[in-house]
Amino acid sequence: MFKKIASVMLVAVMLLGGAFAEGKTEAPETVKLTFSSVSVPDDAHTKAMTVFKEEVERLSGGQVIVDVYHSGQLFTQQAEQDAIRQGTVDMIYTSAQWNAQFIPKLGMFGAAFTFQSYDQMTKTFNGPIGKKIFEEIASTQGIRPLTAYYLGTRQLNLIEKVGAVTKPEQMKGVKLRVPNSPTWIAMGKALGANPTPMGFGEVYMGLKTGAVDGQDNPLPTDKNAKFYEVTKYIVLTNHVVDSTWPTINEKKWQSLTKQQQEWVMAAAAKGREFCDKTVLDNEASLIAFFKEQGLTVIENPDRAAFAAYAKNSYLTESSDLAKDWDMALYDEIQKIK
Repeated sequence: MFKKIASVMLVAVMLLGGAFAEGKTEAPETVKLTFSSVSVPDDAHTKAMTVFKEEVERLSGGQVIVDVYHSGQLFTQQAEQDAIRQGTVDMIYTSAQWNAQFIPKLGMFGAAFTFQSYDQMTKTFNGPIGKKIFEEIASTQGIRPLTAYYLGTRQLNLIEKVGAVTKPEQMKGVKLRVPNSPTWIAMGKALGANPTPMGFGEVYMGLKTGAVDGQDNPLPTDKNAKFYEVTKYIVLTNHVVDSTWPTINEKKWQSLTKQQQEWVMAAAAKGREFCDKTVLDNEASLIAFFKEQGLTVIENPDRAAFAAYAKNSYLTESSDLAKDWDMALYDEIQKIK
């Protein structure tokens, strides 16, 4: 009798063990992330969304899937900034400029010469400083930037009568077109120029007629808008090295397992590698293009002099904008090369 009972119990244990083992092999629940952007298809950071999607789906074996929407298919730029905080979209691109309205000290990252090179920017945001900033945003805003992608660098573009500019003092009296906002006007002053507000659609004719003496934009914009047809100089000041941050809703992030978070971070890093290389390659090739069009490209202006001039300008004539800056952090960033 005892042997019979023991045999029954052994069979039961084996069956239960099989059941538990079978439960462990069940496929985990699929996680879906909705990634929205207003950027257009040919933008490097738009293409990076697909790189992110493919990489996270590959790493997770389909456990994490991503739905990509670009060109404002879901939201306007302002609306998506609100949507991610409300949790109605999982991922978007944010930036220092967008978060400065909530954390004012971040405004300095959109100012002239806070960054003077791609390396300085990416080492800042994709290093210990950036990690601390991203954690502060996550804890106070309910959204978590994952990394910083390179968006492009703004350069000076001047008409012939201005001459070859290498120092900020040579910008005195130069009518530099800027968008009509306090931040952009302050940037024009920080470059040593006479900032002249003008709509983007008017810039080409403004340069052609002399209503303005120059403008600033990343090199791809200079090409696409054909500003090279009505200007003579491009000065590689690197005065605004811009970034954009793939960002996830914090509640969504916390709902992911540690493994899923690691997959997402790895995919974001893959997207950054693609985006940064694409933008850098495009900018490098455009220098040759502008030379072919007859422009003089000043590749090594006195950036240190421009940076010092800009810092003083923000602390004096534009002090209302700089009052919230973290100057200790600003000085720390200037040591990064």
